[in-house]
Amino acid sequence: MELNRYIDHTLLKSTATVSDIEILCEEAIKYQFIGVCIHGSYLKLAKSILKDSDVKLVAVTDFPLGMAQPKAKLEETVINLQAGADEIDTVLNLGLLKSKNYKAIEEELTSIKTTMGEKILKVIIETCYLTTEEKRVACRLLINSGVDFIKTSTGFGSGGATIEDVKFIKEEVGNSAKIKASGGIRDVHTAQNFIASGADRIGTSSAVSMMKALKNQ
Repeated sequence: MELNRYIDHTLLKSTATVSDIEILCEEAIKYQFIGVCIHGSYLKLAKSILKDSDVKLVAVTDFPLGMAQPKAKLEETVINLQAGADEIDTVLNLGLLKSKNYKAIEEELTSIKTTMGEKILKVIIETCYLTTEEKRVACRLLINSGVDFIKTSTGFGSGGATIEDVKFIKEEVGNSAKIKASGGIRDVHTAQNFIASGADRIGTSSAVSMMKALKNQ
């Protein structure tokens, strides 16, 4: 297992500076991470640094709450794609899910995925706020909408990824969608356990420390 090839090197805190993003991108190139996951305002900067690498640009939209109007969420997605994003990580509208307004959810996500075409769409379901049945329904809605990845967490909720949730999602979706585990994954052993449990991608802000730990093993 080449752990670096599972990692989205992530920096989503609101205080991230230009220098922070520059360092993030250089680290991603050095360690050959799959992607960098950032806010849209830094896409132009990151694209200029990553232009000669194969590191993917992952942008978040309607993050971290997922409560924007569908038109606004779609427009932000389009703007981020035009700015160079290769992949989009957006957030499920949990209020609509808990209100059982499933049609609105499918319409919103289908519209985004249709607009994105072949580019990768990951949708965060923020598992810490969902019951088992709500997780099951969310998985079904995302599959129906054609999303590429189901992502566990924003990292800004009351809890992050759990092994149990990744196993649950895997059982629900099989090979119909991939899984991104994120939120609280800070060491090599934990990351490897998530991958063994079914995660296809790891979102973490601790990627460099993981690579250094692997080197020292």
